[in-house]
Amino acid sequence: MVAAAQRRSLVVVIVGASSGIGHATAVAFARRGAKLVLAARSAETLAPVVTECLAEGGSALGIPTDVTDSDAVQKLAQRAVSHYGRIDVWVNAAGVSAVGRFDGVPLSASRRVIESNLMGHLYGAHAAIQHFRETGRGLLVNLNSMSGWVGAPFSAANSASKFGQRGLSESLRAEVADLPHVHVCDVAPTVVDTPGLANGANYTGRRLRVPLPMLDPRRVAHAIVGLAYSPNPRAVTWLGAGALPSRVAHAVSPTLFGKVMHWLGARNLRHSEPAPVSDGNLYAPSTEAAIDGGVRDARNEAVVAAIMMGSVGLALGWWLGRRR
Repeated sequence: MVAAAQRRSLVVVIVGASSGIGHATAVAFARRGAKLVLAARSAETLAPVVTECLAEGGSALGIPTDVTDSDAVQKLAQRAVSHYGRIDVWVNAAGVSAVGRFDGVPLSASRRVIESNLMGHLYGAHAAIQHFRETGRGLLVNLNSMSGWVGAPFSAANSASKFGQRGLSESLRAEVADLPHVHVCDVAPTVVDTPGLANGANYTGRRLRVPLPMLDPRRVAHAIVGLAYSPNPRAVTWLGAGALPSRVAHAVSPTLFGKVMHWLGARNLRHSEPAPVSDGNLYAPSTEAAIDGGVRDARNEAVVAAIMMGSVGLALGWWLGRRR
């Protein structure tokens, strides 16, 4: 992508651009002078992001789009091409969540998570790859998370959608292997401080909080923008100190790792304040267009690495004991 990027401003479609990582990514591309097509469910939350991107030096067009509607996503791609003449980068950053014990979460809510997170990514990928095949170049970025590699308790539908995103990306990378200038990349952060935590569906009856340090959404946005200007974009970018230890611990002993994750999650909920059950933004867009969730603290992320490395050590010790 870098050679084309140096000759002309990139045309970037960002789905899920109204808040959090999508919002931060839009601003980061705007500072590079990109031509942006920004999509989200609500025109009201898109408008301030468009204004901010224009102020940062980019060109921006906001198009309200529901990612669960395949026709709407196709029309989004068509509008981008008709307005700017092409698409260079497509970023799938839209997503919702539903937190709660699996059998306590309504099946309709779990279905909505799958429709938004997995089918929404699939619809976006379908539109992008069609265009990239025609032009012979392009970058598709699927925003995933560590839940696509290590399942999270009390978030079954979300983890299922993330594992599905991972499989989608791997399949597409194989399919476009004959197109040297077409790239499919995953960006997989640990927990990120976005409004999604407060705006998501909550069926636990407790206020959701994250006891460990969270990533700045701008760090994730920087990684996404970096892929667009790289001569050889990395297939998977993991972000967060806990990413590697989590994957190692899970590989050594999925059972023990699952028990540790359950203990941490259940303990966190037990010590949280009561909160009403809510569908959050599953069925209607939130009015929050901020980048930050406002719960990130100043604790060093090394705390996460220390905790996760401890889990690795426990899992490895258990595994070696079993082998003996």
